[in-house]
Amino acid sequence: MNFIAKISLLVLILASCNSSAQKKEDYKKSIDSIIQNSNPKFTGIVLISKNGKTLYSKVEGLSNFETKKPLKMDTQFEIMSNSKLIAAVLLLLEVEKGKVDLNAPIKKYLPELNQTWADSVTVHQLLNHSHGIIDLQKQLAFKPGTDFKYGNLSFNLVAKIVEFSSKKSYREVAESLFKKLKMNHTFCYSKDKEQNLAKGYYNVKNQLEPDTSRQITDESLGADGIISTVSDLAIWNNNLHKGKILKPESYQLLTKNTILSQHNFFGKEKQPYGYGIRIVEEESVKYLGHTGLGDGFSGVNLYFPESDVSLIVLENQMPEDSNLFYASEFKIKNILLKSDLLSKK
Repeated sequence: MNFIAKISLLVLILASCNSSAQKKEDYKKSIDSIIQNSNPKFTGIVLISKNGKTLYSKVEGLSNFETKKPLKMDTQFEIMSNSKLIAAVLLLLEVEKGKVDLNAPIKKYLPELNQTWADSVTVHQLLNHSHGIIDLQKQLAFKPGTDFKYGNLSFNLVAKIVEFSSKKSYREVAESLFKKLKMNHTFCYSKDKEQNLAKGYYNVKNQLEPDTSRQITDESLGADGIISTVSDLAIWNNNLHKGKILKPESYQLLTKNTILSQHNFFGKEKQPYGYGIRIVEEESVKYLGHTGLGDGFSGVNLYFPESDVSLIVLENQMPEDSNLFYASEFKIKNILLKSDLLSKK
């Protein structure tokens, strides 16, 4: 090969590499565009990490619209139902210690329950929402294990089982794990410990109205009561999905398809549900995750196991129109699904 031919080949190789690099970076420009042009206006934080390292992060909007305090990377959010996965993990840690049997009736761990169904609903059924409990004072909506009915009540009970088994408060057990994982900005909500928590807002026809109530109570910490940041949730994903919290058999139970359920964010069809986590296998690549909504907050935490990529989006607003729930998150997810970023590790 003569000199000119060698130079021409080198130019082609460099051009090809540059084109490939640009293609891999295109998702960042697309996400930037979504954040800048979203309707309702995006106010929150996006973080994408791969192999435990942040590849993309964007902060947009205000932590408090009255005082004009800006959001920052370490701003804390109510993660709402993303708290359920944490409760499920804490319970599985009690299972690993031999203190809880997933197939035992919940009455064994919640002896204060006098309802007849407490002898038939199992711990497993609490964790995958197949229990049929709609109200502690009412009959079951269906025979346990035969259907799926999503709700917070079952995970309030999950937290109580963690307390019964550990002989500690749920707050103590959860925050001990957060400390161990160095999730330094994550804790169970309490009125006197708001730290750097953003204010939640409802978006009513593009007008932000501050949340004046509080869905979280001391009784609901297992269902919706965790306060965290995008960076801490990335730490959580990096530990949980790489076997640093649960034993392999426990992780398999957590992410096993035990029942089907439908959620608009994850598609029109029913998808597998594990313990506080959805398993999506019908898209171009498999991913796991959950959503959270309430108190003027919304967010998603997704993990793509084949590429070891996490997508975490937390917003301190939620639309009044349910058709707009997770609108930006949905678009960002779809950009990732079409990107080269989700190729194998």
